[in-house]
Amino acid sequence: MISQTSRYALHILGYLAFRRGDRVTGEEIASATGIPATYLAKILNQLRKSGIVDSQKGWGGGFLLFESALNRPIADVLASIDGAGVVLKTDCLFGLPSCDATNPCPLHPSWELIRNTYHTMLNDTTIGDLTVPRG
Repeated sequence: MISQTSRYALHILGYLAFRRGDRVTGEEIASATGIPATYLAKILNQLRKSGIVDSQKGWGGGFLLFESALNRPIADVLASIDGAGVVLKTDCLFGLPSCDATNPCPLHPSWELIRNTYHTMLNDTTIGDLTVPRG
């Protein structure tokens, strides 16, 4: 339901949330998450432009998760990476061009429940909730 780039962004943010308050190098993030360094740099740049992380070049530089970002829903992350349309997606699972409560496809009732649960999870889960200790 989400792109590989968004998955990587969530892994990066989980690591930075775990290292809360520390400035961490791209090299360290790549090593800890297994994300290729060039791909990681592009994602971190998008997260920086979205006001989620701060970056500093040079000695003592690296990436830092803004404290204010800890309370942002992960829906914001997905929207910044893949566009708002991904988060708000309401396509018919059966592939019909018109599918709603008044004109449902065979899968509409089940899909609507799953889609609503998914949207709730994206909006209720914060970046701070992604904190997972890594070895």
